[in-house]
Amino acid sequence: MNIIDKQFNELTLEIKNLSKKEIFDNTKQSFFNINSVTQKSMIDFFQRFNYWGKLDIENEEFEHFELIVESLKDHLEDHIWLYNHLGDYRSKKLLFAILNNWYRCDFANLSSAHEKNFWHYFDLDLVSCEDEVMVDLGAYNGDTISDFIKIYGDMAYKKIYAYEMSSDNFIHLEKNTKNFKNIVLRQVAVMDKEGTFFIGENSPDASAYTVNDSNGIQVKGTSLDIDIKEEISLIKMDIEGSEQKALLGSYKHIVNDKPKLLISVYHNHEDIWKIPRIIEDMTPDTYNFYLRSYGGNVFPTEIVLIALPKH
Repeated sequence: MNIIDKQFNELTLEIKNLSKKEIFDNTKQSFFNINSVTQKSMIDFFQRFNYWGKLDIENEEFEHFELIVESLKDHLEDHIWLYNHLGDYRSKKLLFAILNNWYRCDFANLSSAHEKNFWHYFDLDLVSCEDEVMVDLGAYNGDTISDFIKIYGDMAYKKIYAYEMSSDNFIHLEKNTKNFKNIVLRQVAVMDKEGTFFIGENSPDASAYTVNDSNGIQVKGTSLDIDIKEEISLIKMDIEGSEQKALLGSYKHIVNDKPKLLISVYHNHEDIWKIPRIIEDMTPDTYNFYLRSYGGNVFPTEIVLIALPKH
């Protein structure tokens, strides 16, 4: 057993032997043990981006800690399952760092697991590209497409489908991709079905528009299985918490085409284990799983699941 296995096993054993109240108290105390400046920064961050639960010390609102407890305790076996299915020790070290950050506000391990060598999504030790039919869900302003072409060259793809539901972002997407060949732009939300959806009018960030069923700006929604009929070889997703639904709406493509999957799994406390579970349930023993971190050192963000079909 190496040190990463040892650390992960010790953490999961401790969680297994504690009650939910004990885990909550330990998590809360770990937060109060860090300096006040970092505390305030984290509270402001959680208030700005409504993904990880409310945290308001003055009003004793601790939903953030409650969600951590639920993930750690109720889904401990799911985290263990994921650890045992990760394809390299960089991924296993990162999973330990994420869980230990949630539980102990451990910044050091999170920092050491940060990806320093490669671009967001495109780990060259893992992801090779040739003649791709690529789908970019959450294309934003075309930044991922530009990175892809810069890294692999414009001969590495046959076609790129880019989906962006925000009108403001779509204008920049059109401008930034107009000189690239074979880019198909779609201003729709990608979900698990066709329909009408809504995006928040007051997003804290231009890249952080979220989908709901009732309030905001009306947008058209579709699924990849409905919208794309040709074979897909690569799917990137960063759609602010709608990744599970988009994944379910890509069932036929995943089962039949077995595309490479680059999926953001940090917009809540469950995607990190649940999205690999969904993929595994769709296509048992078909994918190898990896995790990479491209976010900050204080709280785990910009975590990407890289799921690659086995050969």
